[in-house]
This record gives sequence, structure tokens and C-alpha cells, in this order.
Amino acid sequence: MSDLTTDSPTSPELRAGPREWLGLFVLTLPTILLALDATVLNLAVPQISADLEPTSAQLLWSVDIYGFMIAGFLVTMGTLGDRVGRRRLLMIGALGFGVASVLAAFSTSAEMLIAARALLGVTGATLMPSTLALISNMFKDARQRGVAISVWVTCFSVGVAVGPVLGGVLLEWFWWGSVFLLAVPVMVLLLIVAPILLPEYKDADAGRIDLASVALSLLTVLPVIYGIKHLAEHGAGAVAIGALLAGVLFGVVFVLRQRGLADPLLDLRLFADRAFSAALLVLMLGLGLMGGLYLFITQYLQLVEGLSPIKAGLWLLPAAGALIVASSLTPAVAQRVRPGYVVGGSLFLSVLGYALIAQVGSTGGLPLLVTGFVLIYTGISPMMVLGTDLVVGSAPPERAGSAAAMSEAGMEFGIALGIAGLGSVVTAVYRDEITGALSSDLPASAAETARDTLPGADAVAANLTGPAGVELLEQAREAFTSGLNLAAGIAGVTVAALAVAAIVLLRHVPATGEAPDGPADERKPEKTEETEEPGEAGKPGEAVATASAGRPST
Repeated sequence: MSDLTTDSPTSPELRAGPREWLGLFVLTLPTILLALDATVLNLAVPQISADLEPTSAQLLWSVDIYGFMIAGFLVTMGTLGDRVGRRRLLMIGALGFGVASVLAAFSTSAEMLIAARALLGVTGATLMPSTLALISNMFKDARQRGVAISVWVTCFSVGVAVGPVLGGVLLEWFWWGSVFLLAVPVMVLLLIVAPILLPEYKDADAGRIDLASVALSLLTVLPVIYGIKHLAEHGAGAVAIGALLAGVLFGVVFVLRQRGLADPLLDLRLFADRAFSAALLVLMLGLGLMGGLYLFITQYLQLVEGLSPIKAGLWLLPAAGALIVASSLTPAVAQRVRPGYVVGGSLFLSVLGYALIAQVGSTGGLPLLVTGFVLIYTGISPMMVLGTDLVVGSAPPERAGSAAAMSEAGMEFGIALGIAGLGSVVTAVYRDEITGALSSDLPASAAETARDTLPGADAVAANLTGPAGVELLEQAREAFTSGLNLAAGIAGVTVAALAVAAIVLLRHVPATGEAPDGPADERKPEKTEETEEPGEAGKPGEAVATASAGRPST
């Protein structure tokens, strides 16, 4: 095992300089882009439907395949970056993402669009863990790393906030493919400046990727994500249960194989660190509940309040602005207050936001909804910043890519669970209330469509003449709002419990301005060898830091 440095987290030798902060700007580019790409496609669905004429199944896959591929390949790509070099993997992913974006933009069939979206997901899975791992390597000082991760979270929030607005503007003036071409100039810029500003990091002692583990990870993640999504959309049918059981079975085999490998794809010993495990749990559940409710808030804005996509996006900007401000302030607060107390206290603020949304009505509820969502976003911001920092910062440098991938995968699982769980609540309440309110004069097929979803009821109401259409739409909106209220109440109670858990489980983690409580080497950077990549000597930014330490102890 290699020697460890004895510098404190605030030692001048560890502090990042101007080049690292410029490198952080480079790392924010793919972060903003991935957030944009996750939101703009939904706005383009009507135009894609008219142009490519996909079947309902093809349209669904064109939207879903991106998230499936990202979730499936995150662990593999995070570990691959540890082995081949995190900057190298970032650049390969950027090139692939740009090419896939062009293919998606100029797709001539639904099959081509689905294939392009799948490639976008695979290459996108290289970007997020690479950026987080590089941040962990570039900013070894705990305070600076906290600030850098807050910038990373802020940029992701900016992408989420401006995505619907920017997408709406593009679709107003250009064809649907323009939403994909946003990625091309960003990736070109990244490919130009990354070799200059970003250093290379990789684990010199890493073995080869175990292909059987890669296959098992995909066979674990993809069926589970698919099963959760199918469960949310169609209920507990044979397909959903079968997919979940298959994923769990392969997951057990995957875990057993990792325990027997000297160089596992996923180092399970990371979970022995209480801060790592607790932060991962808080991130998964906290973001999952927020992400699940976000889906129904956007539907409320458009289908209950009757706002256009652009106006709905504008009404979401205050919440995004609150998240940005809170993300920026969190590192300063964390210097004086322990992360467990900051995360727990801020989550209680989110509980107040959920309580407000639980009181929103089907008419005139917009101010209350926006206020509640601002409080939710303000409250989850410290959790995103400090939780991500704890997950990535708890791992040894040579495993930073793997830890970053687990952080991202946890968020993907959490959001899928949030949508499935809260979606089931909203759907159950909606169908229960609308069924008793439907007129007996409605044709059976129209009644079934209206009973299925609020968009279905909206379509049926548009085809009815006279007061019947207005009455149906009012009843559907009231039923949907009741479901939203109950889902927000359940989320609020769950987040309150999560806040208590964060305080209890993370209370031992010191503030960044304090000396660590644990062993002297708990978060000490390892000494690294500085080498030059073959054929690239003398170029700025080409030094390769190779970690020489052993694996984390059990």
C-alpha cells in the first residue's frame, strides 16, 4: 500500500489554482447539455409524431431508450474511466454524443431515431461520471471541492430550467431536429479545450474490465428500470413483475461475482463507509421524490392551468433560481455547520413546500404551487451539493469514477422509483374520482380514454360540444389535482423521515472548516506519479496522474 500524505484538507499544497477553475468551466459544458437533453425532447413529441409517423410503442421507446441506456451503462463507464483515463473517456463520449445528436436530428424514420437515442444514452453515460470524477481529482481541498460541486449542481439546474424554454423557442422557429443540434457546438468546444485545461487521471494498478460483470450489470439495471416504469404506467402486471424479478436475480449474481473478483467492476467495499452509504441513500430518495412530483407539476401547469410549454417553463424558473442561489450558498454554510445538519435542516424546508402543494386546488392554485416548488428546490439543493460531495469525496482517488457512477445511478433509480410510486398514487386517485363523475351518455371508448389519464380526458372533452366538454374537463382536473395533493403529502412525510435520517446518519461528518473526526488518512489524497502520455510530451495539460495505492480496506 502506498504512503499517504499528511496534509490537512486546507493545506496550500492541495489547493487548486486558476487552471483547475478554468477546467471546471469545461466540465460544466456536458453537465448543462445533458440536463437540456433530458427535457427538450418531450416538447418535440407532437412534431416528431407528425413527421416520422411512429407507432405508439416506437414513440415511447424514442423517449425512454435514452434514460434506459444511461442507467444501464453508468457503472461500466465510471469504472472504465478509472482504467483508461477520465479525460480520455470524457472526450470519446463527447465525440460520440455529438455524432449521435446529428443522427437523431436528421433521422428519417422512427427506427433511426430510436437507434440514435440509444447511442446518445450510451455516450451520455460516459459524461456525467467523468466530470464528477475529474472534479474530485482536480479539487483535493475539501472546501474547494465543495464549491466546485456546487457549481456543477448549479449548472445542471440551469440546464433543467432553460431546457423547456429554449426547446419551445427552437420548435417555434425551426424543425424538431434543432433540439438535438444544440449538442454539436458544445461538444466541439469541449473537444478543443479539454486537452488544454483538463489533466488526465487513471488508476495505474487497475486490471482489465470483466466483461461478464458488464453484462450482468446491464441485465440487472435495464430490467429493473423497465419494470419500474412499466409498473407506473400499467400497474402490477406480469410484464412488470417478471422484469423486476429478472433484474433482482441477475443483481444477486452480479454481487456474488463482484465479491470474488480481485478487480471488480463495482467495488462493494465502498458501501462500508457510512458517509458514502448514507449520502447515496439520501440522494436517491430525496431526488426520487422530487423528480416524481416534478412530472405531475409540469402536467398541472399545462393541463390544469392551461399554460403553453413555454409559459409553463417560465413559471418553473423561480424554483430553478432558488436552487441556483441555495447551491451557491451551501459551501459557505458547510464550512461552519456539519453536513448532516445542513442537509437535514434544508430537507425540512422542502417538507413545507410539499405541504403547500398538498393544498393546491384545481383553480387558482398557481401561486401556491410555484411557492411550494420554490421551497422544495431550495431545500433539496444542499442535499444535492453535499450528498454528491460526500459520495465522491468518500472514495479513494483511484475509485472516484466508480463512486461518481454510483451517485448518478442512484439518482436514476431514485427518479424511476419516485415516478413509479407517486405516479401510482396520482393515477389511482384520478381514476377513482373520475369514474364516479363520468356521464353515462359518454360512449364506452371515450369514457375509457377519459378514465385512463388527464391528457385522455382533455382530448375527449375537446371533441364534445356544449357544456358536456367543459364539465368533463373540470371533473378531470379536480380528480388529477386530488391525486397531486395526496402524492405531495406522502412525499412530504417521507422527506421528513429522510431529514431525520440524514441528521442521524451523517452527524459524524465534520464541517469542511473543522478537523476530521476519523483517522488521519480518512480523506487524504494519495501520492501520485506524474508521467507523460506517449507522443504528447510538452503539451499543456497532458500530465497523467496515476494512483498507486491499493484498494479501500474493508
